[in-house]
Amino acid sequence: MRGKMILYTFPVRTAFIDRDLEMIRPVADIKPLEFTQSPVKLPFYFILQFFQLLWFLPRTSHYLCFFGGYHSVLPVWFGKMFGKRCTIQAGGTDCINMPEIGYGNFRKKWLRIATVYSFKNCSLILPVTEALVKQDYSYDSQINSKQGLLNLIPDLKTPIQVIPNGFDTDFWRDLGKIRKPFSFISVATGTSNPSRAMVKGYDLIEQLAALHPDWTFTLLGDSNYFSPNQNVQVLGKMKPAELLDHYNSHQFYLQLSTSEGFPNALGEAMACGCVPIGSAVGAIPEIIGDTGIVLHEKSLETLDSELIQITASSKPPTSASNRIRVFFSFSNRKKLLVEALSL
Repeated sequence: MRGKMILYTFPVRTAFIDRDLEMIRPVADIKPLEFTQSPVKLPFYFILQFFQLLWFLPRTSHYLCFFGGYHSVLPVWFGKMFGKRCTIQAGGTDCINMPEIGYGNFRKKWLRIATVYSFKNCSLILPVTEALVKQDYSYDSQINSKQGLLNLIPDLKTPIQVIPNGFDTDFWRDLGKIRKPFSFISVATGTSNPSRAMVKGYDLIEQLAALHPDWTFTLLGDSNYFSPNQNVQVLGKMKPAELLDHYNSHQFYLQLSTSEGFPNALGEAMACGCVPIGSAVGAIPEIIGDTGIVLHEKSLETLDSELIQITASSKPPTSASNRIRVFFSFSNRKKLLVEALSL
């Protein structure tokens, strides 16, 4: 498909975006266009994006968006106006309404309108997990149980195809290093914002750390996050090679999110041999399978009991790294994504 180009728009550039670019570039020209997450900058970025889409229009064959939201409105409109396909990859917050914890596109009037318009008028929706299509949420009892696109947009008719994330297991691998017993790691950005920290389950992690001062916890991704516990080490963003080393030095990976799509860090840590401990939200249960602990209710007592049980057992959990290699490979996602985009 050389000569024509895919325009890939997203609110912030992440490792997920870079991985998609790596998958698509060998078979098609693709141009990344970053938008903004800042409400103050929205008017400027709408104008900028309009002229970007206009400038690239003669060469554009397809619009691709990561998440539905403000940044996907104009690509969807251009697609309808000029007869070009527009595909949206649904990732998590764009399929959620959780005002109780300040999370999800659907809790804000104008963002909800932009999201609904985008999903109703695009050509294809590619969620990273079936849980974002429709789910009966039960992990946190204070939160509305009806989540996912078909619950939030009942009259949605756009075709939907689930394509899970994939991981480069040649890079993310178990290096065979000695791991410190009862060492826990979790990775998330933006957690200095209390609402974001709660979404990522840091409130439960802190309770666990307070309960076991002899256990060690490492929280990566936001150096401005403050922990009241002395056994919690807080570090900022890491390069992939540094992350690889940290994953390989810890025994457990914690993904105790209140809401989640398909967490990349969980898959990376499992590929590196960490025993996964996750909440029963989004794709987390299907990623973990029988390789660790899936917490079905937000409860410190239940979490602590299951951790004690798994560490006391003489039978080691099924290999987490092998599960990622078999079920969530880079090559499988690439194949499905390339086919869905008709490249």
